[in-house]
Amino acid sequence: MNKTLSLFELNTVVAELIQTAMPQSYWIEAEVSEARESRGHLYLELIQKEEGTNTPIARASAKCWRSTWSLIAPYFMRVTGTQVRAGLQLMVQVHAQFHPQYGFSWIVDDINPEFTMGDMARKRQEIIRQLKAEGVFDLQKELKIPMFAQHIAVISSASAAGYGDFCNQLADNEHGFVFTTELFEATMQGEQVERSIIQALNAINGREEEFDCVVIIRGGGATADLSGFDTLALAENVANFPLPIITGIGHERDESVLDMVSNRRVKTPTAAAAFLIDNLLSVLSLIEEAQTVVHRTVKNRILMEDMRIQRLSSQIPVLFSMVKTRHEAMLESLLASLEKGMMGLLADCNLRLEVLNGKIVPSVEWRLLQEKHRLEMLAQRAEGLNPGRMLKLGYSITYHKGHVLRNAASVKGGEELTTLLENGEIKSVVK
Repeated sequence: MNKTLSLFELNTVVAELIQTAMPQSYWIEAEVSEARESRGHLYLELIQKEEGTNTPIARASAKCWRSTWSLIAPYFMRVTGTQVRAGLQLMVQVHAQFHPQYGFSWIVDDINPEFTMGDMARKRQEIIRQLKAEGVFDLQKELKIPMFAQHIAVISSASAAGYGDFCNQLADNEHGFVFTTELFEATMQGEQVERSIIQALNAINGREEEFDCVVIIRGGGATADLSGFDTLALAENVANFPLPIITGIGHERDESVLDMVSNRRVKTPTAAAAFLIDNLLSVLSLIEEAQTVVHRTVKNRILMEDMRIQRLSSQIPVLFSMVKTRHEAMLESLLASLEKGMMGLLADCNLRLEVLNGKIVPSVEWRLLQEKHRLEMLAQRAEGLNPGRMLKLGYSITYHKGHVLRNAASVKGGEELTTLLENGEIKSVVK
């Protein structure tokens, strides 16, 4: 009868075998299905999906110990602008570990943030491409902010400092304009951003006639928090929304897909408030200018008619009373017609201004977006052709007689090969 082993002895043998057979680290590409931190350690669940579907074909657990994660985490955040979270594609360097007590695990030695950043950019461009293919990317730009936009639906977190600043700036504006705001509370960071904002938009849509526009704001925060605003479902909801939407969710250098499809993007919540105040101020200026023109025109016409009446009355003293009454009635009629004509002229001018503004702004923005996209694509193509980048990703290049080796059959025994790595090169002889 063969000698029996205890579980600990068996696991120890397995641990030694794995350590002997797999002593090195491996670079792998995988999607994060779950990520959590505990006591400074990072615990990951990694999956690989079948191409073109969401069906997982491989799963694995991985751990990044605190001593390593404390170095990787800040660098990853600085390069990608986001935290390690579910849904991200990672390039991870791991080594195998089998512990007699805790079993098998992949231990994370390093994470390549450039790989994740490229994947995020690709997903973002895919969302933009799909929105344009659906014909909804510029729908919001076709809506006009009402001239008297005073009833505002606000989507924000109630506790956000930016929301308080927005309301205070509207309420305390120096022109005395009166605005009414209603908060539709939503989560503005984390994984619940998409679902929360869509729920708020649905609530506003049910009361569309009560509002002039929608403002989506948050109180600053890190660039990482903007990842929740780069989703296809949220962008489609905003693009198809019947009211114009103003976004103030980031800083000058950060532009999310949500910003791109909104009617107007401003930097901060206070900038959104300033825009609404300036909108009313421009309307007030038009009204005051129109009042001045009407008053001056009517006054000049009245003076001219008064002089004519006086001249006629002096020539026909006997009919003075009758003529005066007749002309006074005529003046009143002319004044009414003049006021009506001026109001119609003002309405036509305002309409022409709105039409011209609607044609110019989208064309300029569209051209800027096209050029920006073209530059990004050229940069990505140039980066993809850089041999140094492939070496940094762990690939190597082997030379035979001064030329890149492409076919193993072209090498004979005893011939020397040179393998170029990221740091240095290796000489080898074919047996």
